[in-house]
Amino acid sequence: MKVSVRFRPANNSGTNKRQITDLVDQSIQINTHCFVVTADNRYILVCGFWDKSFRVYSTETGKLTQIVFGHWDVVTCLARSESYIGGDCYIVSGSRDATLLLWYWSGRHHIIGDNPNNSDYPAPRAVLTGHDHEVVCVSVCAELGLVISGAKEGPCLVHTITGDLLRALEGPELCQQPRLISVSSEGHCIIYYDRGRFCNFSINGKLLAQMEVNDSTRAILLSSDGQNLVTGGDNGVVEVWQACDFKQLYIYPGCDAGIRAMDLSHDQRTLITGMASGSIVAFNIDFNRWHYEHQNRY
Repeated sequence: MKVSVRFRPANNSGTNKRQITDLVDQSIQINTHCFVVTADNRYILVCGFWDKSFRVYSTETGKLTQIVFGHWDVVTCLARSESYIGGDCYIVSGSRDATLLLWYWSGRHHIIGDNPNNSDYPAPRAVLTGHDHEVVCVSVCAELGLVISGAKEGPCLVHTITGDLLRALEGPELCQQPRLISVSSEGHCIIYYDRGRFCNFSINGKLLAQMEVNDSTRAILLSSDGQNLVTGGDNGVVEVWQACDFKQLYIYPGCDAGIRAMDLSHDQRTLITGMASGSIVAFNIDFNRWHYEHQNRY
């Protein structure tokens, strides 16, 4: 199976496409956790390859710039922390080997690792253990110094970025198969479980709120202040919630295809969604207005 990430230049008819054509493992289900884009948008990191690597590509040319090895089985998910000045950040990779590795991305040299003379063999900063099954989702927050991860079955785990296991996030009885994770610097961890169930945990492990939705959710994200949760899935509807208690703030009219990925612009005013049809849809966002209207309504 090919990973196809395409860019259409604005200055021609669109026939000149840059795409990643390397083969991924046939058993991997490609989803939003398989891709990470660097803060400057110049590089994309992709996992799921049969050789147990994850890879770095230039978004400008589509060329492979680095192959990173470290796991004993196929890499199943990736996550990036917020960036420091200069573009440095943490990258976390999760694998079928039930472990996670914490890596350092050098914004100056545009590589995993901080030694450009040894980019072929970068070493992870930490090894995170504790899961019994394949890791399927992960989120990392440099400000809190924490990594939250979920395996195919069982509770999500909270590690420090030095690799220490702090605690497990035990959800309700039916919340045993995490699929998506998003964590804010305010200390809230939103986890989407199989069959439409959401939980909001504090980083201390306390369950703060839960809800169930009818959609099969494929993408979630938190606003930069951690106050708003945006969700999208197979029914093609983008919904906005208060992260603290899952009160619905706004629901957009449905799209004609399912939602597969989402991201917010830096100014938090535009939401970009990737659709199952291959199209990209942009939405205007106004978190402040929706919070004001919600307060007046209730």
